[in-house]
Formats: sequence, structure tokens, C-alpha cells
Amino acid sequence: MACSIDLNDQTAMSQTRSALDLLKQFTTVVADTGRFDLMAQYQPQDATTNPSLILKAVGTPGGESLMKAVLKQAGTAHPSEQRVLDLLVAFGCEILRIIPGRVSTEVDARLSFDTEATIRQAMAIVQAYVRAGVDPKRVLIKIASTWEGIAAAKQLEREGVACNLTLLFSMAQAMACADAGVTLISPFVGRISDWAKAKGQTWDSADQDPGVQSVQRIFQVYKSQGIQTQIMGASFRNMAQVMALAGCDLLTVSPELLTELAAQPAAEDFVPALVAGQTTERASPLTESAFRFDLNQDAMASEKLAEGIRLFYADGEKLKGLLAS
Repeated sequence: MACSIDLNDQTAMSQTRSALDLLKQFTTVVADTGRFDLMAQYQPQDATTNPSLILKAVGTPGGESLMKAVLKQAGTAHPSEQRVLDLLVAFGCEILRIIPGRVSTEVDARLSFDTEATIRQAMAIVQAYVRAGVDPKRVLIKIASTWEGIAAAKQLEREGVACNLTLLFSMAQAMACADAGVTLISPFVGRISDWAKAKGQTWDSADQDPGVQSVQRIFQVYKSQGIQTQIMGASFRNMAQVMALAGCDLLTVSPELLTELAAQPAAEDFVPALVAGQTTERASPLTESAFRFDLNQDAMASEKLAEGIRLFYADGEKLKGLLAS
């Protein structure tokens, strides 16, 4: 009788296990949001933010009250750029009270082509966290994967500041980041897929998705060459893309997809498709001229990088306007 009860309990447990639970077995799940309630609900290891996510989050009760507290403390003494930085760090501090791992905080998109200015703002962000009592090891500085941004990250990493290189769409960017010794890269799956669809491409399964294939290629090259830089797939459009990259170092997932994954029963026969050591491709570090030429020859990567910088800049300006008003 006791054995029968144990078996039934095990069956019940397997029936309630979700796709999100399954995913967490193979990869580190990161919350792609600035909302505190959702982080508490889904318990991710890390969290990543950007101006667009913070702009959405300040419209929630917790985000709005935090913004008012930042404005009250800053008063009229801080210029608009400093107020935005104060707000980003305040969100990061609150997030770190919820999650056990790291939070990514982004440098102003206007600095994407200015190495020295990126370094100065990155150090200012780290110092703001330190003043707030946060261990800098729990902070990743998020920088666009331009040549100038990667050069800034190389210097920052030498000084002990961990970096997350975002808006990454190509192998040229990935190899330049690896050569710079950055801690983490964020290849954007969904935006690559969006570009391909706009050009008329179609596919029948997630493993044929150009965005998924881009991350798979980077993963295989990194792992076969022993590159230590972590890969965090980002910008997902559906659950199939997420599960196709199970086994990646990290995946940053929106609240909407986390909800879907939590509601989806786990496939108990699931085997991750992403396994290291499946390529003989060798990619080498690039000189600046080779990097710029390769990026120029990749229409998708060059267009999506430029578009991403414009969008982050626009949302950063909206944040400034909101704080000023």
C-alpha cells in the first residue's frame, strides 16, 4: 500500500511539472523585465533591464512609487541624465533584493560609439551601486556590441567590471566580444527572426528559425574553442524558440513567455538540442577593419544593430522626459 501511494505521488508531481521547470534543468533562466512582482513569482536567477523595460515598469505600482522616491531624493540638483542613471540603479537595487544572482544595467545608447564615455558612465553606475551597498560582482554593465562598445568592455573587464554585450546579431560581434574577454553576450533571437520574415523567409520548426540558428552557431563555436564568455539568448518571440535553445548558458525571457512556460506541462522525454562539440567551424578574433567590413556585409546585423540603438535611445529620452515632468 505504501508503495502504491509513493508511485501516485510521483505521478502527480510529474504531471504538475511545467516547461519552465524543465528549462531550468538545462539553462539559467533570466527575467527580461523590470517588474518586481513577476520576478518574485517566477524566481529567476538573474535579471536584465534596458530603458524600454524600465519605461514599462514605471507604469506599474511598484515602479511608480520607486520613481517618485528617486525624484524626491534627487530634487532639482540632478540633471536629467543623472536622474535616469539614479532610476536605473534604484531599479537594479530593488531587483537584487528579489533575485539571488546578477542584474544588468545599461549604458546610455547615445554613448554606443564613444569608448571613453562608455567607460566613464559604466564606472559611475558601478560606483552608484557600491554607494547603495551592492556588491559590484552582482552587477553587469550592459553595452551595445559596436566596435567602440566592445573596446570599452575590454578595458572595463580588465578593471574587474563585468559586462553584458547586447544588441548582438552576428558571429563577427560574438568573436570580437570573445577576444575582448567579456563576461556575457546577448544575441537577439527574435529580432533576427523578424528580419528574416520581413524578407519573405519561412520555416517549419524552431530549429530552422534563423534567430535560433544564429545562437546555435555561436554556442558551438564558443564551446569548441573553449571560449569562456557566457551566451545568453535574448529577444524571444515564442516558447518554441526558447525551448530550442535549452542548454544555452543563460536565456533571458519576457514575463509573457515565462507565464506560458509555467502553464505548459513539461515534456518528460525532452532532450535539449543544444549540445557542445557539434561543429568543426573555427572563428578567429577580428581586427577593427575586418570587424567593420564583416558587419557591413551582414545586412541583417548592421540594420538591426542600428535600429536597436535608435530604439533604446528613444526610450531613454522618454524616461528623461518623464522624470523631468
